[in-house]
Amino acid sequence: MDRTTHQAPANSLHPPIDPFDQRMIEVGEGHRLYVEQCGNPKGLPVIVLHGGPGGGCSPMMRRFFDPAIWRIVLFDQRGCGRSRPHASVADNTTWHLVRDIELIRETLGIDRWAVFGGSWGATLSLIYAITHPDRAAHLILRGVFLMERRELEWFYGGGAGQFWPDQWRRFQALIPEEERDDLIAAYNRRLFDTPMHEQTRFARAWAGWENALASVRSQGQTGEPNGEYARAFARLENHYFSHLGWLDGDEWIRRNLDRIAHIPGVIVQGRYDMICPPLSAQLLADGWQGAALHMVPFAGHALSEPGISDQLVRSLDRIGRDRLSELSFA
Repeated sequence: MDRTTHQAPANSLHPPIDPFDQRMIEVGEGHRLYVEQCGNPKGLPVIVLHGGPGGGCSPMMRRFFDPAIWRIVLFDQRGCGRSRPHASVADNTTWHLVRDIELIRETLGIDRWAVFGGSWGATLSLIYAITHPDRAAHLILRGVFLMERRELEWFYGGGAGQFWPDQWRRFQALIPEEERDDLIAAYNRRLFDTPMHEQTRFARAWAGWENALASVRSQGQTGEPNGEYARAFARLENHYFSHLGWLDGDEWIRRNLDRIAHIPGVIVQGRYDMICPPLSAQLLADGWQGAALHMVPFAGHALSEPGISDQLVRSLDRIGRDRLSELSFA
């Protein structure tokens, strides 16, 4: 999950920067990933994990980090953004992505790094850290999604629809009434088993439902998503949700939090997040010894919400200063 629909306010972010390194990395199974580095080549390394799955990274994501302090690594996950093949779900699972992150780290010669992710990016950050707890120096998470059935049932089973009945009706309308008991499965059939123009039509509806609820200030009028973007976004999200992230049972992340108890973390959550309700952030904080939860009072899901942007920048600036201070006395 996660589609940034609004530009973040400039006064809460660092100035725009350009990459000092851009490359395509072969990761296997025919996939090639776009990877970029920004900021200080000798700075504190941080990997940025975008939402979706299928959201891709954007230049705005660079601006949460002080470029004098951080060595910022961004990449487009399999099947989306500038990575190729586009919109492909072949050999595209959570565990492929975890392996890709490790390959990027090794290719760039980084020993340990901070991990920054929102929404699905928060999910992937946690799964990566649980799998490689010796490689994650810090976790900075936003809009928590734990890949649990209750979360998918909330968003695709009518819970969020009770707050947005007009948008929910529009999302359901493309599906025959007899199939509406499982909208993830119904959309799956149309995103994968129909001609390209039909896939794009249903992909726009899938992405439009999520976009409409992203901001606490939204009135549901987000415009029609770009067809190429929407197709990758919808196909990848649906593919991952249909398989519950390939995790070993429900609540897998929460059942394995002991593996990251020693890793310090920051959780930034919008109080009125309609896509990833705050319960998941609270449950995560309850079970993770090293986490500090910041509940932003008047904010929804989007990375660009002013309160969320401000809290993330403040947290990253503090972490950067503290880490540099520790290194100077080491």
